Amino acid sequence: MAPSPIPAAPRFVAYSDMWAGQTVPPSAAEVKGFNVFAMCFLLTKPDGTMYSFDRAAIWEGMKPEERVAAKSQYKAAGISLIVSAFGSNQNPTTWKIDPIAMADKMADWVIKYDLDGIDVNYEDFNAIAVGTAGEWVVKFTKQLRTKLAKETYIVTYAPIAPWFRPDDFYPHKAFLGINKDVGDLIDWYNVQFYNQGNEYTTCEGLLTASSSTFPKTALFQIAESGVPLNKLVICKPATKEDAPSGGYMAPDLLATCLSDAKNKGWSAGVTVWQWPHATAAWIKEVRSKSWPVGN
Repeated sequence: MAPSPIPAAPRFVAYSDMWAGQTVPPSAAEVKGFNVFAMCFLLTKPDGTMYSFDRAAIWEGMKPEERVAAKSQYKAAGISLIVSAFGSNQNPTTWKIDPIAMADKMADWVIKYDLDGIDVNYEDFNAIAVGTAGEWVVKFTKQLRTKLAKETYIVTYAPIAPWFRPDDFYPHKAFLGINKDVGDLIDWYNVQFYNQGNEYTTCEGLLTASSSTFPKTALFQIAESGVPLNKLVICKPATKEDAPSGGYMAPDLLATCLSDAKNKGWSAGVTVWQWPHATAAWIKEVRSKSWPVGN
């Protein structure tokens, strides 16, 4: 089956990692209001062995006809089905994983298992800190695109918001540098505005003025540093449990922030960690003041 059309902005993305008693993805009705569903995770061992885990492993283990049925249902509902790679405790650069070989393995998996693309949840904090992340991510991204063609497959990243700070705190400017080098190959960023204590928990802090702890990393400040505004999707946790280190916002407050941002010209969308804590009812409330979910 050909990949589903890449959804135009706004994007409404649901990550899914936790077990929810299902051996198949949720029905399209259960994720109504989202237009991208990201199954977690593709992982690597320190020796470069790639393997699927949790939701991605469930997808891999389904019978081919089950995958076709699920994909067809999602496609009919206008929902792209993608896989998310890496995540916490994955340090591919520090482990000296070959970015070309790993990109090939992950792209081949996406194609083999008939998905619409990949979200790269790169969280090698040490590599970001010492400045080796940029070159690795650039090579990895370019190689992904040799197999997952732009305009056909989704390729996104999920950096934490502080990685967009414009000062010299990070060598290579972290994700500002990456965006400069390969931003044209990345469809959008699911920017993690959480797990940073009390940062990004008001509309002002989220949208227009971050604190001096993470300077100029609110949404519109990141755009001022050169990242296209409508590539900056706001990623938030569904519950406090989903982000034990802070950043949770109640759905009604988040809905207000989305409305404020829309009124300022933003239309990138919102991502949530994670379904099933973030249900169709959750996204309906979050979208209610900006892009209401239709009946």
